[in-house]
Amino acid sequence: MMENRMLHDDRRAVPAREVSAPARGEAPIVWDRATTAAAIGFGPLVDALRTAVVEYQAGLIHSPERLSVPLAEGGVALSMPASAADIAIHKLVNVQPANARHGRPTLHGIVTLIDTATGEILCGLDGPEVTGRRTAGISLLAMATFLPTAPEEIVLIGTGAQAAHHVAGIHALYPGCRVLVRGIDPGQVEAFCQRHGVCHPSLAPCPDIIPESAQVVITLTTSKEVVYDLPASPGRLVIGVGAFRPDMAEIGSTTLHGSRLFADDPAGARHEAGDLLRAGVDWQTVLPLAAAISKPPSGHPVVVKSVGTAAWDLAAARVARSSLQQAARRPNGPVFPPGQPATPKNGVAAHDFRA
Repeated sequence: MMENRMLHDDRRAVPAREVSAPARGEAPIVWDRATTAAAIGFGPLVDALRTAVVEYQAGLIHSPERLSVPLAEGGVALSMPASAADIAIHKLVNVQPANARHGRPTLHGIVTLIDTATGEILCGLDGPEVTGRRTAGISLLAMATFLPTAPEEIVLIGTGAQAAHHVAGIHALYPGCRVLVRGIDPGQVEAFCQRHGVCHPSLAPCPDIIPESAQVVITLTTSKEVVYDLPASPGRLVIGVGAFRPDMAEIGSTTLHGSRLFADDPAGARHEAGDLLRAGVDWQTVLPLAAAISKPPSGHPVVVKSVGTAAWDLAAARVARSSLQQAARRPNGPVFPPGQPATPKNGVAAHDFRA
């Protein structure tokens, strides 16, 4: 019997599941969080996102505006489909902020993977895990696109669920990279570093002043006030992830107006990127991330704004489909590499959700 591999978790280790495929005629399998994490390794995910970013810009992936309906207690149900020539996905996510008062996860959801040729549902993926991984994956893609060499020092601003997913992704691709963490509460920062240092040992609280040696700064908060506004530097990539509503802002005008601006989804950013809206940027200067895939700018400070789209969920589903196909060919053996952390136990908090 295969020895179980353990995946790091906020509270406990989670046994990795083998990815399995349903027999013909059987109902599709719904993968839990650990299996979803195991099936979507960060290396293949970044490659899939690179392809999807270009296809989405070219109109080869269809991802309409999300549909929302209200739930009780101020919650909301969100429907986000996307389709390409090979597969389609439908992400259904229920966000219930009131759950936090009772110690329950605020986000529940599922991503269904669909064969476009037959309409058959191939499997279901854990929605929060897909969302967290593909969001971190876009940041990793930005690093691979804009940095001339692998990063040696990264600063994360924020200690929530998205920060945890980013630590997992950084460890998978850059295991030797030093990661410094900033937050409002020093106690929370210390606890975050202790908790996730099991996954990435080179994790530590950030000094009061961000070191000049930091090549990447990633903002991962839901702040309504700017948390980063240093003068733009050609040697530093800034990635904004957390502010996803017009009333939120993480990156200030000093940084933004001194940088080349890119967005993973410029159309969505016009409605959701509060930091860019507050700074009054000229939207004609905000380029799609796809434009940098073929020709990244050199010698200029860069800010990448990540707002998300179901097209990135489709990219993650492509990686999962590959795992499913391997499972069908090798039903008795593991089909994913060890050491892919599942993050975090309670999924992505409502305020960390990306469409």
